[in-house]
Parts: sequence; C-alpha cells; structure tokens
Amino acid sequence: MKLFVGLGNPGPKYANNRHNIGFMAVEAIADGHGFGPGRSKFQAQVSEGVLGGEKVLLLKPDTFMNLSGQAVGEAMRFYKLDSTDVTVFHDELDLVPGKLKLKLGGGHAGHNGLRSIHQHIGPHYARVRLGIGHPGHKDKVSPWVLSDFAKQEYRWLDDMMRGISDGAEYLVTDDNAKFTNAVALRMNPNGAAPKPAATREQRLAKKTPEPASPPDPEPDGGDRSALQKLIDKFK
Repeated sequence: MKLFVGLGNPGPKYANNRHNIGFMAVEAIADGHGFGPGRSKFQAQVSEGVLGGEKVLLLKPDTFMNLSGQAVGEAMRFYKLDSTDVTVFHDELDLVPGKLKLKLGGGHAGHNGLRSIHQHIGPHYARVRLGIGHPGHKDKVSPWVLSDFAKQEYRWLDDMMRGISDGAEYLVTDDNAKFTNAVALRMNPNGAAPKPAATREQRLAKKTPEPASPPDPEPDGGDRSALQKLIDKFK
C-alpha cells in the first residue's frame, strides 16, 4: 500500500491558494482514476483506490499546514506503513511556476508542512515538489503562498494537474522517469525540444554561403550578424 499526501490548508477560503497546490494534485489523481468518495479519518480527508495494481490512500490533512504531520503519522501507524511508502505533494518556492521535481528524503527547507511531517515520521519519504515561484523577498513569501493563483496561471496549472494524474501509477512503481515524462507531455504536448544554439562552425559558415545560394534579403538595408541571420532562418 502507498500513501499519497497532498499539503494545503482546509476550507474554501484557501482552496485556490498557491499553498494548496498539493491538495489540487491528489484531487486530480482521485478524479482521474475513479477513487472512492472522501471520508474523514486520521484528522484528514481520505480516499482509497488502486494505481498500478496497488492500493493507494490519498490524504488531505484537515489540520492547518503546520500540523500536517499529525494526520500523516496516524495513517502510517494504522496501516503499518514505512515512511518510504509515503509520497508528499507540496508547493515549492524555489522552482519556477509549472516546474516539477521529485526528491527522496532531505530537509524541509523551512516549509511548515514538511517540517511537521519530519517531526512525526522522519525525513525519509518522497516529495513531489510543485513550483509556484518566489515573490522575490522573504517578507513577501507569506502573502504570496496564501494568495490565489492568477487567472493566467490556470492554463499551466491545469496541464500540470492532468499530467500528475496521467503519471500517478508510475509513482507507485517508483518509475520516476515515466512519471515526469507524463507531466512533461501535458505541459508540452507537441514535444518540441528547444533548438540547440548554433556551433562556432555553423556561425562561420553563415558568413561564407555557397555561391549557388541567394543572399538573405536585407529589408532594413543594414548589416546583420551571422547569429541574426540564423535567428531569421528559424522564425
């Protein structure tokens, strides 16, 4: 059995906060995989289902963020789980919005929810770090995380949640590469990788084109560098 924990604050007031992106993640998994209805247990809302052939419990603590570990500890003890059976989805200030990274173990980096979980089960659990960006100054962190996502952010947020749902079964089987690939496919459905920068040889070649090739048009009448011509080629 696996325990997937979403971090956030309970109640409609906080539902769309950046701090609640962990709640959103487990809700997306529940919706995408037909999990049972939520019920109150372990000071949390819990929902049961199956992913990758294994039973999974989704948990959203009913306590506020800084007491999240109480619910996680209760659920772990009841089902006799090890901390390595736990995966926590949480907001991450140190990642740009829309970026996702996996981590096993380590510190809590000042995150109150993780700090509480550390106190109750130790540091040896998996984390899915969901980037929300940093406001730029530590004094702005609290109002930033407790504010709602902006309207323009909902496009990437929806794609990320769908990707998490798509790849959730791979977390159960510890196939982290397939999980992150599933999210990447939602975030970048065309699969278009950035074009590599031109090499020195390619830039030099642009300065001495083959005689049979017509010169690039110069609508502005000015000299353009080889790099500018290369940029024009891929517009």
